[in-house]
Amino acid sequence: MLVLAGCAGNDPRERSSAGGDAGARAGDDAAADPRGDVGTDESSDRASDADGDVAGFDRDGDADAGSSSRATRLYVWAGDRDRRQSDFLAVLDVTQDGEEYGRVIATTPVDARATMPHHTEHELHPSRTLFANGFVAGRTFVFDLSEPDAPRATASLAEADGWTFPHSYVRLPSGNVLVTFQGRGPDNVDPGGLVELAPDGSVVRSASAADPSARGELIRPYSLAILPELDRVVSTSYDMGEDMGFRGGRRGRTRVVQVWRLSDLSVIRTIVLPPSAGGRNEQPGEPRVLPDGRTVLVSTFTCGLWRITGLEGEEPAAGLVHSFDGGGCALPVVQGRFWVQSVPSAHAVVALDVSDPSRPREVSRIELGGRSFPHWLALDPGSGRIVVTDRGDGERRVRMVRLDDQTGALSVEEPFRDPGSDRPGVSFERREWPHGAAGAATPHGAVFGP
Repeated sequence: MLVLAGCAGNDPRERSSAGGDAGARAGDDAAADPRGDVGTDESSDRASDADGDVAGFDRDGDADAGSSSRATRLYVWAGDRDRRQSDFLAVLDVTQDGEEYGRVIATTPVDARATMPHHTEHELHPSRTLFANGFVAGRTFVFDLSEPDAPRATASLAEADGWTFPHSYVRLPSGNVLVTFQGRGPDNVDPGGLVELAPDGSVVRSASAADPSARGELIRPYSLAILPELDRVVSTSYDMGEDMGFRGGRRGRTRVVQVWRLSDLSVIRTIVLPPSAGGRNEQPGEPRVLPDGRTVLVSTFTCGLWRITGLEGEEPAAGLVHSFDGGGCALPVVQGRFWVQSVPSAHAVVALDVSDPSRPREVSRIELGGRSFPHWLALDPGSGRIVVTDRGDGERRVRMVRLDDQTGALSVEEPFRDPGSDRPGVSFERREWPHGAAGAATPHGAVFGP
């Protein structure tokens, strides 16, 4: 169901309910009712293009015609801390060497409370539209960023072709968006599926992740990567609902990666990651394509790094190539030959050299302190800056680190800070925002833009 922003009422369908506390990765912004408030009623009781380029940049970090080679804006998707006010998209000035570096320029409330703002796209498409999910509410929000300092929420999507609880978004060469959905129907029954959406949020096609050869496996599509030259999609499986006590369908830990044919969205193979020491095969999280456009590595939330081989054929396989220290990992970014991984259990961000993807080696790490549990990472390819947000149970602070693209060395971006602060980073523990005195917020998905 597609609802234009500004006229969205509460979704009349019944959704699965949540009981107990949300897990650490979900943060403590998850409300007891997984729908949240998704209308405009203030009386409610709770509130890549054809070449795969980032908007304004090509994959080598060079400027596209008519644009700067370095991002000047950072868009941060944030949830109101006490769930009494609307969730919102914040715009931060990230102009390097600028007098306003780190200042919050604008905010765009979405007239929806307690949605649990979660993942956005990782790169801003040249169309300057941005897809983001309010996961607990089971909604996709679409933003128009054509006016960088005045974003508009243009649509919200409650479900797509019967699929529910969207999670991750990747652009197709056509400019459409391929989305993972965790389940189907109001009870969020597994398995989920993939849905292709047009830029306005309308459904183009969809397909189930069901695979008769993997009947005993729990399949909850989580994140994905596309390989257009190989006509492939690689998706992971992780049950967000288990973290939040959702009812409906099966719940539990996962261990599968799926390889799809992009042209017809058919499952080619469901790979069951083989047992490994420390359970590194469990909870597959994030796949990323390396710069050759043909190699995919997948990180698990249990800190394994797996290489997917044989993608050109009908029998792809997976092998463990690296283990991170600690018991919990999160999101990666790729810049050149470097894989940069957030490791919240170690309060760290770690850089690997993956020039030989069968033998990654650590080249750098930076520890952010015991109150930091880094989760989300997104890259500004023109400058090597990486935005870091927390998984939800640590500091409500947006941080920036920098990657040296020659050595892989990581460093804190010291100038990125609140005015007058003695600490790097921009705090979301604040009373005033451009849209009013809404109080503290929890940042999650973030993406750079020109």
